[in-house]
Amino acid sequence: MNTSVLKFGGSSVADNEKLKLVADKIISLYEKNHNIVVVLSAQGKTTDKLILEAKELSENTEEREMDVLLSTGEQMATAKLSILLNQMGYPAISLTGWQAGIYTNNSNQNAIIQYIDTSRIRKELEKDKIVIVAGFQGINKNMDITTLGRGGSDTTAVAIAAALGAKNCYIFSDVDGVYTTDPNRLKEAQKLSALSYEEMLEVSSEGARVLHNRCIEIGEKFKVPIITKSTFNNKPGTVISDIIEENTIKSIVKKEVSRISIIGNGIIRNLDIIHNILNLIEKEKLEMLNFEVSESKISITFKNIIEDEMLNKFHYIIFKK
Repeated sequence: MNTSVLKFGGSSVADNEKLKLVADKIISLYEKNHNIVVVLSAQGKTTDKLILEAKELSENTEEREMDVLLSTGEQMATAKLSILLNQMGYPAISLTGWQAGIYTNNSNQNAIIQYIDTSRIRKELEKDKIVIVAGFQGINKNMDITTLGRGGSDTTAVAIAAALGAKNCYIFSDVDGVYTTDPNRLKEAQKLSALSYEEMLEVSSEGARVLHNRCIEIGEKFKVPIITKSTFNNKPGTVISDIIEENTIKSIVKKEVSRISIIGNGIIRNLDIIHNILNLIEKEKLEMLNFEVSESKISITFKNIIEDEMLNKFHYIIFKK
């Protein structure tokens, strides 16, 4: 029987109505004779709310205590989803990070997963249960709760998929894949059907908030295909895997205020694109501080702020049909 891991972000489980949408997606796969492991983030802005409440008590919060506090957000979400699925007639069980056997190093707030004892998860799957794991958390050798850093639920999901030998790891959020640039900034942004792990790492490292960097590294190491999809529609998503294909540019990312990066396999050999980029910079009289070209990325740092209108022009010369 195939095992699939499904991760849902905070916006996907923000309230009870959205939890019902999530439950429907889970059930559709479960009924296709799949073993299902679900990883959840905390609901909506729960983590931010907990951080704010802690800071109202103390400006110098201890990291250990913050991990104890912040881990509760994911635990609440998993319990609610389990309650809902069981009420709908589908056997489910919620597990905390430590109940799921996720062991980390001793760091707090940004812990690293060292290994996963999958025996409890497998035991529950053998009972045909949908296993719902709290993301973002684990336990260290001192039996203290640890958290993996913001976005760490992605890492939980891919790490569990690797440990179980899962066929796929689905990352559901409020966007339906990875785009050539931020679709909220540029309506001409195009969704990508596939990316290599290396390309996705470059996109994430440049500030695109799509996937947690560490989850991509785990996916690449253990060859786990990662599929990013929307919770709110059934459109095809973006597959991140070890695909080897023709050299092509995949994404353009504007980071902070004055840096633009163009990402794609073999970009260093795409002399036409490099020429077009330099011509645009000269035409627009943009002042460069730095221009770097590597195998899979061009990074340009400018002296002044780069507005979204200029990002549009870069996107056009790169992705025009």
